[in-house]
Amino acid sequence: MKAIILAGGLGKRLRPLTEKIPKPLLDVAGKPILEWQIIWLRYHGFRDIVLAVGYLWEKIRNVFGDG
Repeated sequence: MKAIILAGGLGKRLRPLTEKIPKPLLDVAGKPILEWQIIWLRYHGFRDIVLAVGYLWEKIRNVFGDG
């Protein structure tokens, strides 16, 4: 199955936490929020996962790669 994660928002309501780090990379229980979402999707059978990123996208790519 295929999934898309919308991860491009500015995270304005979480400032100042999101001024230098995008919301998907904020830590929850030792992992970025985005990693928890990917774990959940993979557990439920999704293998083709696309990340739609925008704000500070380079930092997300540095953590998760581009392929």
